[in-house]
Amino acid sequence: MPDEPRENISGGDEGGVDASFEPGEAGIRAEAVVDELGELYWQKTYGGKDAFESLVRTILSQNTSDVASQPAHDALMERYASDGSESGSSGDDGDLVAALADAEQSELAETISSAGLYNQKSAMIIGAAERIREEYGGRQGFDAFVREGEPEAVRDTLLDIHGVGPKTADCVLLFAGGRDGVFPVDTHVHRIVRRMGLAPADADHETVRERLEADVPGQKCGFGHTAMIQFGREYCTARKPACLDGPEACPLYDLCDRVGVDEVDESVVDPADAT
Repeated sequence: MPDEPRENISGGDEGGVDASFEPGEAGIRAEAVVDELGELYWQKTYGGKDAFESLVRTILSQNTSDVASQPAHDALMERYASDGSESGSSGDDGDLVAALADAEQSELAETISSAGLYNQKSAMIIGAAERIREEYGGRQGFDAFVREGEPEAVRDTLLDIHGVGPKTADCVLLFAGGRDGVFPVDTHVHRIVRRMGLAPADADHETVRERLEADVPGQKCGFGHTAMIQFGREYCTARKPACLDGPEACPLYDLCDRVGVDEVDESVVDPADAT
């Protein structure tokens, strides 16, 4: 079974704790897909990441690949974390929060330039840091809120921070808060779930999330998210999914409706555009 790559948004070298889950018996196809992904890649539980760093990491990943955003994250941590550590603090509560709240935007933008949209993202990060320092006193207070607060209240609060959308909020809830039943939906998940017929072809990101969280047991949602991203990178790509090479080329072929994929013509459209 392969190791989880560092470029996954779960944070790389410490991307979750290995776990083992029993296959579902209810006959729900979404759970069967996640079970197969767990066998193909990994079964893990997540949580324990610093909440503010998870927030920053996910903002950096917006509208770009994790491969592109990882160097920006590393450069930010090296420049603004007082000891360059992954925790973002050398003991003084809020070191990274304070450093970014007080950062010069042009300097931060230059630091994270590899992530793209660096002017917008630097403004988002500084604004988030300012708000978290004001409302939670710094890193530790925010981390406690994310871990201990009522999940819907935490999600609503995160969504109220400028620049934070549903995927960003859900990643913080999952990778920092360790919350069961949270299935973040990125572009890979959105494409795969609709292509497989696990959600309506024209479903938006929130509808896909709601469907997955209803159909997949809570403890399986975390690795379902990260493993599905990896599956999207390796097999179910946007333009040339593996099924175009025949049923044997895709390990999930028998669980997939292939909405928008014409195996005869070898053509692919977005599921919402399939007739």
